[in-house]
Amino acid sequence: MAETTVVHLMRHGEVHNPDGILYGRLPGYHLSDTGRLMAETVAKAVASRDIVALYSSPLERAQETVAPLAQTLGLDVTTDDRLIEAGNLLEGRMVGQGLAIFRNPRNYRYFWNPMRPSWGEPYPVIIARMRSIVEEARDAARGHEVVLVSHQLPIWAIRMAAEGRRRLWHDPRRRQCALASLTTFTFEGNRLVSVGYSEPAGSLVKGPTLPGA
Repeated sequence: MAETTVVHLMRHGEVHNPDGILYGRLPGYHLSDTGRLMAETVAKAVASRDIVALYSSPLERAQETVAPLAQTLGLDVTTDDRLIEAGNLLEGRMVGQGLAIFRNPRNYRYFWNPMRPSWGEPYPVIIARMRSIVEEARDAARGHEVVLVSHQLPIWAIRMAAEGRRRLWHDPRRRQCALASLTTFTFEGNRLVSVGYSEPAGSLVKGPTLPGA
């Protein structure tokens, strides 16, 4: 029988962002008080699982999300740039609520090709880097479990690819990837056998968040 290995892709917790900025890869954006509570809640929820390794995006919100996991599980964290947020030419702009950023005429020049997407890092590039780190983490944690803390779009993109969805462009409001959620890949050997999803801190999510946040 092939060994079963479980790879959890965790989205970071809520970020303090009172001005409604699309922060992307910008530095200086940290978890809110609720975001820290989310991270602690997930750490408690998975404390008894057979997790032997932790990986994280280098951005502050991801590092702060993985910290309670590291403390609870007694593990070091491997920081890996492949888990970083998707590149976005619109980062630093105020987006307000919903999809207001897409309705601003100043931004129209970025939206000519939603299938690429023309405003940011191409979906195939995101998928390739995420697949690379998922496979590396799987191999490092053979027969056990591992958590990778990343961001909404990278997690959603690799999930779509894993599920064989060919239409990569989509409405960001329809992504099943809430704050501090876990998207779980289960492997038998190198073969992906299931994709799961859970929200251990779901009761703390207050409503919709900004696309790509």
